[in-house]
Amino acid sequence: MTTTRIGRRPLAPADGGTWSADPYSHALRTGRGPLFLRRADGWLLLLEVERWCADADAVDLEVVRRCEGAVLDVGCGPGRLVAALAARGRPVLGIDVSEAAVARTLGLGGQALQRSVFEPLPAEGRWGTALLMDGNVGIGGDPGALLTRMSQLLSPGGLLIAETVPDPNVDERVQVHVTDARGAAGSPFPWARLGTRSLLRHARRSGWRTVDRWTTGGRSFVALRSRTPNGPTAR
Repeated sequence: MTTTRIGRRPLAPADGGTWSADPYSHALRTGRGPLFLRRADGWLLLLEVERWCADADAVDLEVVRRCEGAVLDVGCGPGRLVAALAARGRPVLGIDVSEAAVARTLGLGGQALQRSVFEPLPAEGRWGTALLMDGNVGIGGDPGALLTRMSQLLSPGGLLIAETVPDPNVDERVQVHVTDARGAAGSPFPWARLGTRSLLRHARRSGWRTVDRWTTGGRSFVALRSRTPNGPTAR
């Protein structure tokens, strides 16, 4: 995601229509933006719709290469990573609250469900890898609750790969809504933005172990291991 003048349990933070309503759905159907997250004070975050709707690029394929076992893509959007993983023979399921996102993923030949990560999901506790790409570490606006939920979905010692914002120290929770260039807006919902250092701080509190961190193509990523019954909880 690109910034543009941007000037216990509840293990189910409210989705509130999040990405399920227009103009987001319209943008995914057409594959075109511009589309933004807008905060009440006028802060805008440009959403990279065209990249999301294109084939997986070299940066995405590095993430694909690192995946292990069966993969759960949380907030899969239009499905480029699901399609790339499936093409390489990796068992993969995408989930997204957006009907348009799921439809586009299915259209690429991928497997996807219209489901929130905080709802019951197939194979809970047995996924080898989970993905939080394209800012999806912000889902629900509560990083601690999301990390706890991800640990429930992964097998012990499973791998979480999360994309972070370029500024490593960003750690914010906001109410936002999706809007297009004409001002059409969806319902407000809670969201979070985390840089790498901030995510790692939350991860340590939640018992995750850092595996790797890297930056490429202007995008930043963190790889974490879920806790194991007898293993270390953090590094």
